[in-house]
Amino acid sequence: MKILITGVAGQVGSHVADALIERGHEVCGIDNFATGRRVHLPKSDLFKFYEGSIADFNLVNRIFEAEAPEVVVHAAAAYKDPDDWQEDLQTNSIGGINLIQASVAAGVQRFVYFQTALVYGVKPLTNPITLDHPRRVDNSSYSISKGVCEDYLTLSGLSHVIFRLANVIGDRCVSGPLPIFYQRLIDGKNCFVTPARRDFVYVGDLVSASLLAVDGAGEGAYHFSSGKDFAIRELYDAVTRALNLDPAPEPDLRPIGNDEASSILLDPTRTFEDFGTITFTPLEETVSRGIKYFKEFGTAGEITHLKAKAN
Repeated sequence: MKILITGVAGQVGSHVADALIERGHEVCGIDNFATGRRVHLPKSDLFKFYEGSIADFNLVNRIFEAEAPEVVVHAAAAYKDPDDWQEDLQTNSIGGINLIQASVAAGVQRFVYFQTALVYGVKPLTNPITLDHPRRVDNSSYSISKGVCEDYLTLSGLSHVIFRLANVIGDRCVSGPLPIFYQRLIDGKNCFVTPARRDFVYVGDLVSASLLAVDGAGEGAYHFSSGKDFAIRELYDAVTRALNLDPAPEPDLRPIGNDEASSILLDPTRTFEDFGTITFTPLEETVSRGIKYFKEFGTAGEITHLKAKAN
């Protein structure tokens, strides 16, 4: 098949591209390198790259005309600056609409979209969060703009799978606590943790489910989650162990911020029913793979969708 991947230089998009190319599919990708990295781009004759933004209506249509993709895997997202609402709207909402309308016009067979669990807000009503939980836009421009794309995808009538994601980490991870802990620790800086809990899942496990979605498994919205959460402190401790820090520096304990959920744990029942049993990579191995990547390629700085906190 010919498959278009957006955000192809990012963590999820690049891993999906590699896996599809390994299966012999032709892959074309687009990225503007706002958070993606050139080193992640596949090196293959089966890959063609377009540099630019999905918010560029003309570029998106040129790609569809030139490549005629049968499947779209939409991994692109703006999340680098929580106060840049215009960029969030342009990329996450307008960019998503550009892709969806071009897909409808081109007769795309399947559209796979990676969504944030923050569409449920930072004060979810249930733990774990079920798929019928109401969407609550009480936390960020990121979640609001990502939700708009999901609504238009549902409206479009395209055959689609939406993965509302737990915290995806591992190699090529450029945002969130894993690269931040690593970078601050090797720089000799202090780290802080909150009492928050998250379900940290390995990117390769998400890729396996994504390939099934490309092949036609599932329809509609799903949670990609192991069904188990970890304290942020547990992730910090796994990073210090992977770095062989003994004794490990004690992190500051800070309260949970107003824009941060105390727990994001998703109910994966429907996912396991439609995609089968998923064997999740242990946290220690996931962190070790991330650390190995950081040691070779470095991090991309302290990128987070959360508002800045004092150092």
